[in-house]
Amino acid sequence: MLRFLALSLLSLPTLAFASSEIAPPAAAGGGIGAPEIVATVIFAIAVLHTFSTKFFAHLAHINPRHAGLWHLLAEVEVVFGFWAFVLIASLFLLSGQNAAVHYLEGRNFTEPMFVFVIMVMAASRPILVAVAALIQQAAAMIPMNRALSTYFLCMAVVPMLGSFITEPAAMTLAALMLRDRFFQQGLSTRLKYATIGVLFVNVSIGGTLTHFAAPPVLMVAAKWQWDTLFMISHFGWKSAVAVFANAAVLTWMFRQELSGKGALGGKSGSVVPVAVTSVHVIFLVGVVLFAHHAVVFMGLFLFFLGYTEAYKRHQERLILREGLMVAFFLAGLVVLGGLQQWWLQAALTGVEPTVLYFLATALTAVTDNAALTYLASLVDGVSMEFKYAIVAGAVTGGGLTVIANAPNPAGVAILKGYFDDESISFVGLFLAAFPPTCMAIFAFQAL
Repeated sequence: MLRFLALSLLSLPTLAFASSEIAPPAAAGGGIGAPEIVATVIFAIAVLHTFSTKFFAHLAHINPRHAGLWHLLAEVEVVFGFWAFVLIASLFLLSGQNAAVHYLEGRNFTEPMFVFVIMVMAASRPILVAVAALIQQAAAMIPMNRALSTYFLCMAVVPMLGSFITEPAAMTLAALMLRDRFFQQGLSTRLKYATIGVLFVNVSIGGTLTHFAAPPVLMVAAKWQWDTLFMISHFGWKSAVAVFANAAVLTWMFRQELSGKGALGGKSGSVVPVAVTSVHVIFLVGVVLFAHHAVVFMGLFLFFLGYTEAYKRHQERLILREGLMVAFFLAGLVVLGGLQQWWLQAALTGVEPTVLYFLATALTAVTDNAALTYLASLVDGVSMEFKYAIVAGAVTGGGLTVIANAPNPAGVAILKGYFDDESISFVGLFLAAFPPTCMAIFAFQAL
């Protein structure tokens, strides 16, 4: 399975993300054709499948004869890739081989590849040790229980780092630190769901301090001429208020359960030399700087793999499998999402800004928020109120479901093993993310 995913990912076309054009095979003649209808039906089934992974995981336990198949269908990262294959097969039958291949080659897979690379690099031992040391030093300066201050910083500061090292990297770092320091020591189901709910929301809104780190912002920043100063003044400070409020409330609510935890689980291993950590940071910065140029960051990644092999004694297992699974999920979303423009764009136009904000928040739960803002960027002559509403709504709803924000599958891949049946319930995640989402709504609408 891993080999298949690797070959599939490396064979994807590396087109420029900003110049990607969503153009369905039947769109040339105008109107809505059979491919669009079929694609929307398949997309709806895929969304329902995503919400039903816990059911398939349960089937694997009660039906061991076909446990392998049920486990495969229970992997949330496999869902969209599986249904993307069904879509391409359907297009092959409906429109012919040339149209199906042309559509697939017209998709932009730079973001899935980037998320794969940044996940693996950010989760490398030298990076994790360096970030954990910084968090511990900062936690020691806060006059409260060390476990509580560590948890608070993981939930507040690390998600805000997503504005600089990109949201997928921030999600990976936060999830791994939470896993090693809290989840491995045993948490109640209620706290585990509350943690991922707040984490997903905070990462989604925490990337809005800059114009280059959050995928939904990146989709519109160039066309609408938004820079970092604009993002901080219109979005960033409001996001920071919501992020720290969410983290503070959650830490206080579960202070008794958290107070005895927070120590690093497992073996600490040897100290990582500063030179090795510095090289890892240089690789990470290089990938972030060239996030939209797959040829460059994939080349850097290959050099990174060689370096980790040369200094293996300072490394632990790279999360290649987890990264490939997440990339496979996002690649499937790219394929399925390309034919949803006909109804998404119609839903976004001609709507009053406040209503549009809540509509965008709701739509984000069932579509990738970057795809949502990209489609909004195709609409010409829109007001500033429209732009603010669509982007604020897209980041607000980014924690409600696994598919709402590109980094969410990375967090799921790292933490799902600590939930019942190794699966995260859609209902559980939605309910856990709803209160911090309401805090984000307050920040973007009232402040």
